Amino acid sequence: MAKLTINSEDVKLATETFGDHSNPAVLLIMGAMASMLWWPDEFCERIAASGRYVIRYDNRDTGLSTAYPTGEPGYTFADMAEDAIAILDGYGIETAHLVGMSLGGMIAQWVTLGHPDRVKTLTLISSSPLGIDGLPPFTEAYGEHAATAEAVDWSNRASVLDFMTRDARMVASTLHPHDAGAARRLVEQDLDRARSFASATNHFLLEGGDYGGPKNAADLSVSLLVIHGTSDPIFPIVHGEALVRAVSGSTLQRVEGGGHELHRGDWPQIVSAIVSHTGNRQ
Repeated sequence: MAKLTINSEDVKLATETFGDHSNPAVLLIMGAMASMLWWPDEFCERIAASGRYVIRYDNRDTGLSTAYPTGEPGYTFADMAEDAIAILDGYGIETAHLVGMSLGGMIAQWVTLGHPDRVKTLTLISSSPLGIDGLPPFTEAYGEHAATAEAVDWSNRASVLDFMTRDARMVASTLHPHDAGAARRLVEQDLDRARSFASATNHFLLEGGDYGGPKNAADLSVSLLVIHGTSDPIFPIVHGEALVRAVSGSTLQRVEGGGHELHRGDWPQIVSAIVSHTGNRQ
């Protein structure tokens, strides 16, 4: 593993890489309030072992990247999309395979629509299509849990740890056992490492920004793989199915019982699908 901080104008983006720089690049973009740690080391190492150069990074307001005052993000989705391009530029990479999860999948769609010449393939995990309305919201159970976030003191470690640990349980696989201890340790690690964990809530305040007009997944013209759990409580499987319908030639990889997470029990299927998809266009 190698670390590098990318400086883009007034923003610092913490990144880490796995594998040989001469191999095809795979840029991993994580979702809301989640630092790069939510792409586990071993998960990244497995992809790298297949002959890929894997890059993961902290989005703004997560981990070691630039943090903004809580409630005042001062940036847009368009800026987050440009961050991905800045990282590729920082590593001297002309084109890469993008893999985005949840909100990271939406950012990856923005990147691909704005810079199609920089994206070899696109993989969207547990995400939702841009510009397509009428899709179902959270499950009722997750919606009730999410509502309790209003009572969380995001500046209080114990309060945040309790909520985030419960959140990990709520989004867990219905097929594999949930490791509550491992989930708690990951949240603790994320809290300990973050410049300002409370700032991560800014992700829920973002606006689109100036990026060439409204974005719609139907305008994607890239080799697309959709990986989606059948038990995802945040973006039900219908969201993944809508992505595949919207983008001609795309493929849906269903993760049976999969939640809104990267469960270790599902890594073989997910890693294999990513490796196969990114191998089609080196």
